Amino acid sequence: MTQQKCYGKLIGASLGPGDPELITRRAWAALQSGARWLYPVKKAEESSYALSIVARGGIAVPDDAVELVFPMTRDAEILAKAWARAAEQTVKLLAEGRDLVFLVEGDASTFATFGHLARVVRERVPEIEVETIPGVSSFAAAAATTGVTLAEEDETFAIIPAAYGVEVISHLLDEFDTLALLKVKPLVDEVVDLLERRDLLATTVFVEKVGAPDERIVRDVSRLKGEKVNYLSLMLVQNPKRVRGELRRGCRKRKEAGDASATPAA
Repeated sequence: MTQQKCYGKLIGASLGPGDPELITRRAWAALQSGARWLYPVKKAEESSYALSIVARGGIAVPDDAVELVFPMTRDAEILAKAWARAAEQTVKLLAEGRDLVFLVEGDASTFATFGHLARVVRERVPEIEVETIPGVSSFAAAAATTGVTLAEEDETFAIIPAAYGVEVISHLLDEFDTLALLKVKPLVDEVVDLLERRDLLATTVFVEKVGAPDERIVRDVSRLKGEKVNYLSLMLVQNPKRVRGELRRGCRKRKEAGDASATPAA
């Protein structure tokens, strides 16, 4: 009889956006549980931002930590090959029976590589157990450090990559009270121009590498035009002039006793 393999568990440990003090107790415990570390890099043997967060927290990087390469490209063929290699390597390590903890900057469920990796791994070996440890997202940390309230009471809030373009952003400004624009690096000038036209410069803040030692906050975002900004940058945009629709409050009224469509009592 063929003996069934006993796979380790794949754990996505959210580390927060840069400040090691934002690592949750649960993620901290996973890092020190004896599970083997996996960490993402853009190129082979390149430094890992996720790994640097942990290192600043005072945990020594294990000698057997393994890098997984996730290239920064939109080429579908290159991406597919990279994801296949990462999943194959992960499954091979899990087959040794030892748990793996994948280091995730920010939150593992929000624009993170972990969700895709976990999905591909489970497609290959459905019995592999996956655990996701939630964490502090970059926009939540940015709001806290700048004093911006993302939403109050019945206000609305949206999170989008700025790469959708200024037309989409302009439309969403009419639909939401606050926007978190992620990955603004390629479109800083266009977004600033839009915010100027919409008279929203005063209610916008730019945050780069939130929580890291070289964090940068810019409240006069008009100064960003022509600047090169870090990939790990975002803008929080509030539109206090947004016209809101009427809210539907309370419970639905019960059908009147004489309503012919009401279900008769038993």
